[in-house]
Amino acid sequence: MGSHRNALVAAVRQELAEARGTARAVLAAAESARGEAQHRRRLVRDAYATCLNQLVAAREAARDDIERRYRDEASRLSGHLRGLATVSATGAAGAPWRLWAPSEPEPGGRPGLLRIGTITFDDRIALPGLVPLLDAAHLHLAGPAPNLDDVITGVLLRALGSTRPGEIELTIYDPEHLGGTLAPFAPLGPAFVGPGGLGSLLDELVEHICKVNETVLAGRHGCLADLVAATPGPRPEPWRLVVLLADRATAAELTGTQRAQLDRIVRTGVSCGVHLVVRGLEVENDPTVERIMVREQTATCHSLGDLEIRLDPPPPAERIAAFCQSTAERLRADPGPARLSDLEPAKLWAESSRHGLSAPIGDSTDGTLVEVPLGDDPPHALIGGPSGSGKTNLIHAWLGSLATRYGPEELALYLLDFKEGVSFARYAPGPRDPSWLPQVRLAGINVNGDREFGLAMLRHLGEELRTRAQAAKRYDAGKLAELRAEDPDGHWPRIVAVIDEFQVLLDGRDAVADEAVALLEDLARRGRSQGIHLILASQEVAGIQALWGRPGLIGQFTLRIALPKARRILAEDNLAAAVIPRHHAVVNTESGVAGANRIVRLPDAGDRNTWRAVQRKLWRTRPAGCEEPRLFDGDAVPRLPSVYRPSGRVPSADAPVGSSPGAVLGERIDVAAQPARLRLGRMPGRNLAVLGTRTDEACDVLAAAALSLAAQGPAHFSVICLAPEAERAAARLVAELPTADWYDSSDVHFDLQPADVPRYVLGYALDAAGSEHRPGLRAMLTDGPERRTHVLGWWRSVARLRDDLGGVGARFDAIGAWVALDVQGADLAPLHPQPGGPVWYPRTRRALFFDRSVHRTPEVIIPYEVNSDHT
Repeated sequence: MGSHRNALVAAVRQELAEARGTARAVLAAAESARGEAQHRRRLVRDAYATCLNQLVAAREAARDDIERRYRDEASRLSGHLRGLATVSATGAAGAPWRLWAPSEPEPGGRPGLLRIGTITFDDRIALPGLVPLLDAAHLHLAGPAPNLDDVITGVLLRALGSTRPGEIELTIYDPEHLGGTLAPFAPLGPAFVGPGGLGSLLDELVEHICKVNETVLAGRHGCLADLVAATPGPRPEPWRLVVLLADRATAAELTGTQRAQLDRIVRTGVSCGVHLVVRGLEVENDPTVERIMVREQTATCHSLGDLEIRLDPPPPAERIAAFCQSTAERLRADPGPARLSDLEPAKLWAESSRHGLSAPIGDSTDGTLVEVPLGDDPPHALIGGPSGSGKTNLIHAWLGSLATRYGPEELALYLLDFKEGVSFARYAPGPRDPSWLPQVRLAGINVNGDREFGLAMLRHLGEELRTRAQAAKRYDAGKLAELRAEDPDGHWPRIVAVIDEFQVLLDGRDAVADEAVALLEDLARRGRSQGIHLILASQEVAGIQALWGRPGLIGQFTLRIALPKARRILAEDNLAAAVIPRHHAVVNTESGVAGANRIVRLPDAGDRNTWRAVQRKLWRTRPAGCEEPRLFDGDAVPRLPSVYRPSGRVPSADAPVGSSPGAVLGERIDVAAQPARLRLGRMPGRNLAVLGTRTDEACDVLAAAALSLAAQGPAHFSVICLAPEAERAAARLVAELPTADWYDSSDVHFDLQPADVPRYVLGYALDAAGSEHRPGLRAMLTDGPERRTHVLGWWRSVARLRDDLGGVGARFDAIGAWVALDVQGADLAPLHPQPGGPVWYPRTRRALFFDRSVHRTPEVIIPYEVNSDHT
């Protein structure tokens, strides 16, 4: 029994031990799980706190970024709006009062907005608060009367200060204070309307609107603003600005008829230049009414929505008084002439020259611009006036007006100035100003000594005339396809050729004058039908008389422009030019007969800064492919172009050789600035003689010939220098021709061996070789060309050349070409094909070139400057 109990106790103890072990294990597992759960809770709490901190940081960063972008975008938009506001309210219309000064609008510009205060977004961004008025709206103001009067005063001053004097006609209806509210504007002479005058004022405004509508409809324009934009020069009709400062009695006594008239003005006034500024009187709702609600120093207006405008203080009374006084004095004084900018059209290059040209050159005494036509009638113009009368200024004004209306496809200008001056140089690019007038094709300055260039221009125009006449014949023959291929637009640009001091070209009884007269008569007679027009100008009576002696020529110049004290321009019984003051001109399109005069006041077109602004604007607008004009300066010496210099060593004998190389001697006096060439083929007499005592020019002719020959192909050069004064130039030539032979007085000889390539003998002062070398020189001159040996020599006189060729009675057959420098024409008789020699009067940097194989008569050339050490 005892053992059983002991066994049972042992079993119970065993089970209890197992249970306690199990409980301990479960407790340990529970404790472990609890610890892990607490750890996870701590991790979650830590992650939550970290995430919360990150979210706060991200929120703050996003907020900062949004604020930064807002500030940047607001600053950018405010900058754009400020720029737009500056453009919309320029000068006096938008400047703050501390910087305010009257300003005049640009020609052709529409009136802008007017500033009444500032719009503030925050402490850093402030924009001008602008309202429309002229050509845009009526103003209706509501609020305390004193504040409204301050706003109206500022608006009136800005409107008057941003327009030209006389362009606004001011009317003030002020029955309560009898005009005292706006008394500072009294010097301008506004029309003050007192009590009981509102009805008649409204009737007068309605009648004015009806008249303006009739004018607008007659001109086929949409409104008065369109008519003004299409009319160059001063505004043909002033704005009517009517200020209605109504009191309670006015509103109460307004009749139905007056209300209807007022409503009619509101609906139709803006398009006719009539604008109301109303305080104390209700007006009907209309899109043209800008309503301004004023509260103390702030306001809102209909066009800006809910944006609040902080009003500007009223302008200082002394500023209003000073402005009105100066404007009144300008109105009382004789208005000045039109400015050059007033001649500009509203839109550049909008005119077509198909049916002629028309452009203003100034204004009349009433301010309207005076248009000058060129076309079928009148076809050509004659300008005259004594020295200092403004002839050049007139030409500049006329050309500037034409150039702003007609583009390069419609107008081509050829300008020639025979007086000593550079007035036409402004139209071509220069070292200080790279711009040029796109319509100018040719400008000649300082050509008083180069009548040949004037003749070259007339020849060029004659060729153009023949080209157009032939095209017209093909048009008549029905060859339209060929014409459209040559001229897709269907017409050529009209050509206007201006020749200032033209009498220089016609002076003298020589071939130049005879051919010039013949060309002028042909161009004047047939040019009108082909779009070619001539403008001849002179300050000398003798120049005009040169035309009066040629009735076939003077009869074509029906457009006459006479400057003060001009003679022989108008008809003998037309004395208008004798009585007009300075800066005026008489324009007559009826050949100068009395009764067809128009007096024009000329603008000042001589200011280079003003002209440069116009030219640069046109230059930047030029079409693609518009080429620079050719500028011929009679005082400039052309440099030898680099294309006529060898780029490296003279080509070897293995290089191909042209059959007839050409030596470049100088620049021809023509429109295209082509070089004068001498072909040196294997024919008798293909030698060149340079004649004269001007060492520098003779050396330049020889150097230009040698370098241009070296640039064309393989050749061998022999330089013979027998004049000490030419040694430097000859040595520089040898430096550019490294393979050239050098001979001087110590070893000169002419029995040179033939070469495998053309051989050119450059002789400096060959007349100094001596009698013992003359047989060898004559043999080389006679037999050398057939063996490809050519002499290009300098002789200091024709007599010395004759001595080298055999003395008295010698023939000059060995000299096929010559260039004469300071040699008189009579001395050239032995070399000239006609008896007596050419008509030639030597002048600096000009030479007479004759090649008997191509010339019938010699031509004048300009020797190139090869090296600048002697200039």
